[in-house]
Amino acid sequence: MSFTAEQIATVLNGTIEGDSSVVVNNFSKIEEGRPGTLTFLANPKYTHHIYTTKASIVLVNNDFVAEQPIKATLIRCFNAYASLAILLDMVEKTKPKKNGIEPMSFVASSASIGENVYIGAFAYVADNVTIGKQSQIYPQVYIGDDVNIGENTVIYPGVKIYAGSIIGNNCIIHSGAVIGSDGFGFAPENGVYKKIPQMGIAIIEDDVEIGANTTIDCAVMDATIIHKGVKLDNLIQIAHNVEIGENTVMAAQVGVSGSTKVGKNCMIGGQVGLGGHITIGDNANIGAQSGIISNIKPDSKIIGSPAIPVRDFFKSSVTFPKLPDMYKQLAQLQKEVAELKSNQNK
Repeated sequence: MSFTAEQIATVLNGTIEGDSSVVVNNFSKIEEGRPGTLTFLANPKYTHHIYTTKASIVLVNNDFVAEQPIKATLIRCFNAYASLAILLDMVEKTKPKKNGIEPMSFVASSASIGENVYIGAFAYVADNVTIGKQSQIYPQVYIGDDVNIGENTVIYPGVKIYAGSIIGNNCIIHSGAVIGSDGFGFAPENGVYKKIPQMGIAIIEDDVEIGANTTIDCAVMDATIIHKGVKLDNLIQIAHNVEIGENTVMAAQVGVSGSTKVGKNCMIGGQVGLGGHITIGDNANIGAQSGIISNIKPDSKIIGSPAIPVRDFFKSSVTFPKLPDMYKQLAQLQKEVAELKSNQNK
């Protein structure tokens, strides 16, 4: 499909600088822009590319100030990156969706399947499952007994959803993810570990995206809950009875231990480890590879292992390379003090 700059600006409520009739039919990166494509500038370190890009249209923030002539047509908008997401989502929604139940899949007679649902070959839909209208269940997905899946949810190949799990509307679950698996619960008894049955469920609320090979355990009792709007990257482990607040995002390889509560609108970097039975306050930012072993207050910005405030961490980082010399100096000072004491005693 093709769109003019004028049409795009109308959708984004943006302002055009340049040829409003220029037409684009694809997207490109700003440094690899091609005629007939749209690109964007959000990160200042890519600014120099806007003066040489061959893309026909560039989305820029309202406060962008050009320092040289620009050949491309600009569309100024409130947030170039967010505006790009809006356009990409529009294009994605125009793609035709698969429909119907393919041969070689199994759907239990007691399952309730909504209108315009797609179920791919070799998918397994167990007893008393409910799948809302226009959801997409790709091949080789396993859906256990009594699972409830909302409307317009996409579940990619190889996902495993254990019995009793609840998944909301407009969710995306990528390949290899496991929802509702047993939590890591064992009680020591006479030198061996006895398994604690995991009797709860996993609940995924609306508008959640779960990355490939991410695992979300069911609760010992009650529910592990991923609240509305949460975005989880690939290879994340969410343990039993964890609760993740609305619109929190986590990068790859985060591990969240059992019964930990993560607040709303948090940003958690890659490979962060969260200890068990702690609370992370709303709007907390946690830097990559941090180790969190105690409660974190709302609006905190921390990094390190064990984690400390970001400012303190950077101050400490300046000192780390100097520690060997400081150690030598300290040893020399200790020697000199000892000699002074010895001479004084004499």
